[in-house]
Amino acid sequence: MVIGAGDRVGPRLKVKWPVKINTEKGSVEGVTLDLGTDGAFVSCAKPLRLNEVFDMVIIAPNQAIEVKAEVIWSNIYGPDDDITPRGMGVRFLKISSNDRRAIAKAALEHLGSGDMDRGTFEAFQTLIIDPDKVSEK
Repeated sequence: MVIGAGDRVGPRLKVKWPVKINTEKGSVEGVTLDLGTDGAFVSCAKPLRLNEVFDMVIIAPNQAIEVKAEVIWSNIYGPDDDITPRGMGVRFLKISSNDRRAIAKAALEHLGSGDMDRGTFEAFQTLIIDPDKVSEK
């Protein structure tokens, strides 16, 4: 089953965190443009091909998040501009529950409830076991 952008399971956070992608052919560096607990859009000079599975490390502010991911769409040959940046949409095939919580916690800490709609805030908040530990801004 291919999951498109409209079929996302969870909300996305607009954040630019560096990533390192490791494939059988070598490594690729990029940056997230949006990130959720189920996947991300990764901007990079050489996007991978559709359905390619790879290991990726997301360099979050306080930790490295390791995931196994699959390319679900790729902008290999299209324009590279503000509207359609060069990159790829990936879904996480394997991510630890601690890393999912780290993404959700970062969303709440970096954005705060005032900077996102209520539904998105509540979706990220439910992913954190102890939301009282998240600092409120």
